[in-house]
Amino acid sequence: MSHLPLAVLAVSIPEILALVEFVVRILMVIVVLVRKASRPSVAAGWLVLVLAVPFLGAFLYFTVGETRFGRRRIERHAKILTRIDQPWLRQFESPHAAIPESSPIPRELASVATKVAFGEPRAGHRLRLFSNSDESIDAIIAEVDRATDHCHLLFYIWLDDATGRRLGEALSSAAARGVACRVLLDAVGSKHFLRSETRRAMQAAGVEVEAALPVNVVRMLLSRLDLRNHRKIAVIDGRVGFTGSQNVADASFAPKAKFAPWIDCMVRIEGPAVRALQTIFVIDWLLDAAPSRAELPVERVLSIEPPCHADGVVAQVIATGPNYHQHAVTQIVQAIVHLSRRELVLTTPYFVPDGATLTNLAVAARRGVDVRLVVPARNDSRLVDLASRALRRPLLEAGVSIEEFHGGLLHAKTIVADGEVGVVMSANLDLRSYELNFECGLLVFDEGFAKELRALQRSYQARSTPAPVDAIEERPLHVRLAEGLASVMSPLL
Repeated sequence: MSHLPLAVLAVSIPEILALVEFVVRILMVIVVLVRKASRPSVAAGWLVLVLAVPFLGAFLYFTVGETRFGRRRIERHAKILTRIDQPWLRQFESPHAAIPESSPIPRELASVATKVAFGEPRAGHRLRLFSNSDESIDAIIAEVDRATDHCHLLFYIWLDDATGRRLGEALSSAAARGVACRVLLDAVGSKHFLRSETRRAMQAAGVEVEAALPVNVVRMLLSRLDLRNHRKIAVIDGRVGFTGSQNVADASFAPKAKFAPWIDCMVRIEGPAVRALQTIFVIDWLLDAAPSRAELPVERVLSIEPPCHADGVVAQVIATGPNYHQHAVTQIVQAIVHLSRRELVLTTPYFVPDGATLTNLAVAARRGVDVRLVVPARNDSRLVDLASRALRRPLLEAGVSIEEFHGGLLHAKTIVADGEVGVVMSANLDLRSYELNFECGLLVFDEGFAKELRALQRSYQARSTPAPVDAIEERPLHVRLAEGLASVMSPLL
């Protein structure tokens, strides 16, 4: 009889675990259905996960399932915006650009972007498009060498390679002659560089180098760890700016050299948009820089008037993030797709968008728009590649042309619509860029720039081959099963 309690306990433990597992499943189903009701595809992905592996699913959901930015960070961000949004500062803004009524795509797209994103359309820009990684970095270094007041750089990835060291040396030289140099790097994307000797040498020379969105145990309890600052911005003296897809890295990209070269696109900007880029940098810097080094002359740097050229083009900065204008990218992309009438060309390395974007692309092709999507033939993310391939069939059947680039990893994120609008941005056409990353880009309402960007896209297409719809069914069963599973889980990617 003395052994009876142990026997009962031995029998009851599996039953208790089964009961706990059942309760976790039910509670997680309720949580997902309530909190993700407005996004059925995302809810479906989480439901599959929490029903299949309830304990792991519950842990992942509360770790990365919701866009938790952190209460203190939200409060700090609100104070920063209050500080920046002052009437006296707006007196330095140049007049809005008047887009003719006869240009429906630019006019309507500018209206959408102004309501959901960061900037407003302004005239007076001179732009230079860079399609070569070395040339874009050389151009940034040249501006750093000419700097007399400040250099503000914000990048997702900065590698300690030849490119990273060259730019670091240029900033160190600038700091030595009295230029205020501030560098903000994503804590995950640039984690190795942030611990490098090059970073220490830059700081010793007077360059301030800070980590954006640091990762630690305490932060994991308060906010999501996978909210990343994916922007690529450089502002020199408040007069010249750069943005696009280029990280500070050699085109050979040592961490993933087998996919190299990385093919990127950057824009050099002179004009009112430079102040918008400056404002984005200032907000992010104040949000993440250590308090002891956060003293930045906000009012002075934001009051600098960038050159405005009488013969310049109309452009508009777009910025999005989990703390501000969260759904700007997806709304702007869908507006472009919806407004296009003749031709729409998109390039992206990672294509796992939401259902609305997929539907709009298919509908655009069916109503006669020549829709072309250019993606890498080999992707550095196996899971994303599987999910992306699973989404192809309905697009191909609708008449969308999907072209696979064979000249390396096509990392440029560009859009050209009807030869009237050109977009260069840091955002991929995936849910991470749509909802989790801090992103930045430039909308350009000018046929000349759109023509130049379209020529760059054609150079990508010249090194691409079409993806035939028949090849989908010819793949092995296990590959199609993996693609199907990745597709179901794609809302979680």
